[in-house]
Amino acid sequence: IEYPVDVSYTSDERFKRWKYASYNFTLAYFSSTYLVKSEERDNNGPTHTGLFNLYLDEFDEQWTTQIEGFDYVIINGGHWFYRPSVFYENHQIVGCHYCLIDNVKDLTKFYGFRKAFRTAFRAINSLENFKGVTFLRTFAPPHFENGLWNDGGNCVRTKPFRSKEIALDGDNLEFYMIQIEEFKRAQKEGRKKGKKYRLMDMTHASLLRPDGHPSRYGHWPNENVTLYNDCVHWCLPGPIDNWNDFLLQMLKMEGIRSHQERLISGGKRMRFK
Repeated sequence: IEYPVDVSYTSDERFKRWKYASYNFTLAYFSSTYLVKSEERDNNGPTHTGLFNLYLDEFDEQWTTQIEGFDYVIINGGHWFYRPSVFYENHQIVGCHYCLIDNVKDLTKFYGFRKAFRTAFRAINSLENFKGVTFLRTFAPPHFENGLWNDGGNCVRTKPFRSKEIALDGDNLEFYMIQIEEFKRAQKEGRKKGKKYRLMDMTHASLLRPDGHPSRYGHWPNENVTLYNDCVHWCLPGPIDNWNDFLLQMLKMEGIRSHQERLISGGKRMRFK
């Protein structure tokens, strides 16, 4: 057991680093809800969940300037793109998602989602000194039934779905396919520069776990509060443990692959001599 030391470079809780000294291992967390440069335009907005400016072609330097020294980077995103947002490219408004601003075309959340991932991957591919491996953790579906999050939807199941009980469709499928397409695009471009990409596909596995959300229990028992049913976040044992198991296995495989590459490289040098 190792207790980490907080080695964060800022007091901002959205950007944390912990060092496990005896393992020479550092874990960092960078919060970038849209992966690209963004700002809150209106803390209320059309749906009372805020209205955000997304600069879809600009890197979020709060994380892109911090990762060059890391061996592994895990990137993910999704549900924030449901919130109303205004899209900027080349410093000009090009459209929005449900912003309800006169003369601004609604391009849908999927437009912003695709462009944000494309820019995030472009940022990684542009880092000359980044020699690590980039993992894309794919979209984790919500499980609202009998309504949306603000319309009485809930998730009260206590057991996983069987594989034939549910299928990936609608928004979930669209988000997933966009990620896969942009991942393959980035992987192809990155390969030219020696960049390594791996797909940590948790979407279908997570789809089967409607029992992993807090529902209406996302607060302390003694709190007298009323909350929306939370069928988005993963707070119960099971699903996230599976994510960790998948990641650990992929890291082990990466270690084996790296060792094999060194052996092959060493053999070539010996033959050359």
